[in-house]
Amino acid sequence: MRASDADRERVAQILHNALAEGRITVQELEERLDTVYAAKTLAELEPPVADLPGVPSAAVQPAAPRALSPDHRIGGVPGSKVSVAVMSGVTRKGPWTVPPEHTSVAFWGGVEMDLRGARFAERHTTITAVAVMGGIDIVVPDDIIVEVTGVGFMGAFESQDREGASTQPPPPGAPVVKVTGLAFWGAVTVIRKPRKD
Repeated sequence: MRASDADRERVAQILHNALAEGRITVQELEERLDTVYAAKTLAELEPPVADLPGVPSAAVQPAAPRALSPDHRIGGVPGSKVSVAVMSGVTRKGPWTVPPEHTSVAFWGGVEMDLRGARFAERHTTITAVAVMGGIDIVVPDDIIVEVTGVGFMGAFESQDREGASTQPPPPGAPVVKVTGLAFWGAVTVIRKPRKD
């Protein structure tokens, strides 16, 4: 059976513990770690720890896949599926539930969406943003997964991090928001910010 990164890390930790206990030398640790990190199968992970006492055979068995924990922000009755600003402005923020598909259109106007206090009807959400001679700002919390795939034509369709946004990966099971669409003589900006407390 093929070894995963988690399997190799688990065996490497056993070797580090053995060094701390004085059972192997630093040179032996380095040699064994080379073998561990080069291992492609679980069988290749056994020899580096075979002579160490108290190492159960389960230590080189595959790690159980980590289940995705449900995020407390997922679920609820979906809110409006559209945000339209024609020579005007629209703001959506605070406690609202984002539907699985939402369309935002700004024509000679502006739309501001702040998802930091929002819930998500489903784990995966697609926001289609179309800005024609207008602007759409979408603020997302820094602990969700964001994919930006829109196109700017004589305009900008971009993603940016604001100061203080986390560089850590979102937790397992976090909501996923895909932002797609078009900016024509306008701008769609997705801004990652820390979540409001």
